[in-house]
Amino acid sequence: MEHFGRKVEGIIFDVDGTLLDTMPVWHDAGARFLATLGIEAEEGLGDKLFSETVEAGAEYLIKEYGLDMTVKEVADGIDEQVAHAYQEEAGFKPGAKTLLDIAKAKGIPMTVATSTHRPFIESAFKRLGILDYFLGIYTASEVGKSKEEPDMFFIATEKMGTKIRNTWVFEDGLYAVKTAQKFGFGTVGVYDEVSAKDESEIKEIVDYYLYTLENFDFI
Repeated sequence: MEHFGRKVEGIIFDVDGTLLDTMPVWHDAGARFLATLGIEAEEGLGDKLFSETVEAGAEYLIKEYGLDMTVKEVADGIDEQVAHAYQEEAGFKPGAKTLLDIAKAKGIPMTVATSTHRPFIESAFKRLGILDYFLGIYTASEVGKSKEEPDMFFIATEKMGTKIRNTWVFEDGLYAVKTAQKFGFGTVGVYDEVSAKDESEIKEIVDYYLYTLENFDFI
């Protein structure tokens, strides 16, 4: 089957907000860390820290809660909470598992390109039973480039042995779909609450836009 003159030879998936619903993981990490210290977080803490780096969040917690800890110690504590949530809690977005099962059954190679640390992703995938679905997992920290550059997508495509124009990138992030489209990949935008503010712009860029993976039916 072809779409916009493209076959579906391979798929590159983002994870956070695309395959997995991880917004609660990151949103609640600061409050969970404070709870380990016996401190009750202020209302709205997650909203304040959500768009910050872990280090910036750590600095905020030290200042606002008078923590006698270094930025690294607090950041490591937050990371521990995130790691635990990926390992124990992060679940599929609606339709994700069915889509993966269909692609696997049809022999379509799949890879992952993510900004999240590998151990977090692998622990969630192992628990959910999908780690072996993917030929490779490529992370921004390991590749040394964010998705504002095409490197992760190129490496994933090479691993799958597919043509760029017949390789589809599933993403919820604006900057990532911009990169994928610019360099000739098929693009599927996936709605997520975190990226809702960019919805109209993403729709203008991608080949398909899905409010839920349950609506995906063109493999």
